[in-house]
Amino acid sequence: MTEKHIETTLINAGRGKRYTQGSVNSVIQRASSLVFESVEAKKHAAANRAKGELFYGRRGTLTHFSLQEAMCELEGGAGCALFPCGAAAVANTLLAFVEQGDHVLLTNSAYEPTQDFCTKILGKLGVATSWFDPLIGADIATLIQPNTRVVFLESPGSITMEVHDVPAIVEAVRRVAPQAIIMIDNTWAAGILFRALDFGVDISIQAGTKYLIGHSDGMVGTAVANERCWPQLRENAYLMGQMLDADTAYMTSRGLRTLGVRLRQHEESSLKIAEWLSQHPQVARVNHPALPGSKGHEFWKRDFTGSSGLFSFILKKRLNETEFASYLDNFHYFSMAYSWGGYESLILANQPEEIAALRPAGGVDFTGTLVRVHIGLENVDDLIADLEAGFQRIA
Repeated sequence: MTEKHIETTLINAGRGKRYTQGSVNSVIQRASSLVFESVEAKKHAAANRAKGELFYGRRGTLTHFSLQEAMCELEGGAGCALFPCGAAAVANTLLAFVEQGDHVLLTNSAYEPTQDFCTKILGKLGVATSWFDPLIGADIATLIQPNTRVVFLESPGSITMEVHDVPAIVEAVRRVAPQAIIMIDNTWAAGILFRALDFGVDISIQAGTKYLIGHSDGMVGTAVANERCWPQLRENAYLMGQMLDADTAYMTSRGLRTLGVRLRQHEESSLKIAEWLSQHPQVARVNHPALPGSKGHEFWKRDFTGSSGLFSFILKKRLNETEFASYLDNFHYFSMAYSWGGYESLILANQPEEIAALRPAGGVDFTGTLVRVHIGLENVDDLIADLEAGFQRIA
């Protein structure tokens, strides 16, 4: 049989008979205590508790094992740790690999809570953090320190959407610091548009709250690790008490089944809107990885198999307070909310100085207000009309 396409994998991954027990979907097994029929069965479970054997609820149930197996198949990993949200996945994966005196090298375009965790929590534990330009490529070798333990990527970058040259970064890090663990926040690509472990990354982290859940009604984090890192990540996450409830694990597995078709629609609609925005007289720049001219577009084109629904654009002017409120308060289809990845369209905006404050290793190269949108599954012409009405409010 030829290798499965990703759409087929999304439908079938984690749906073995053990997990479905005669139904289409995996079972929901809610349990804290898991009963052993004999002393021998208890010994067997204890010896195999890290290998998918039912042992104790915090180690997981069939519902969790189904999702973990699916994520490993999708991302090519040796194991998958589950967390109650994306921020927990980031924090606990970092904690699993650093100790006092270590150094973390973090992309300058990282998600703000990731930056805050490194500076405010790891900093108190004696772990230093420094930043690199997201477009640094192989020159990252010059920033590696003798105590660099983790190199943390995020591609595309949060808000400003820069795409790393991941192969160049990985090669440089491996050459200079083979002991360093390379992690990536791979949420934008939903773990499947960019198969990070295939490019030499050790751990691919997702806020599955976004595209995996897909309906803005649950929170989950995943970290898929290679063989090198899985045992340490698995045991540290367990010792830190990290756990996902069975119902959310089930919802995440269910979200996988429609992920392929949802992503295709997000991509189609977001590209149409991004191209429309790039021609709009009130827009200075569109930050969409699939558009030529977007920072790192050549790396997206080379390494990714598609794009999703999140991107940003920069207005030619900086909106004053009245314009800012008038613009954001009156959209019909675009709601103001944190997060993204659901079926609905969302919008948020930031002033350039606010973005600059999130870029500790350098400022920004624009002066207009930045608008971030997630393009949902509504009719694209309705969304464009909604955006055009917003431009008219600030004309």
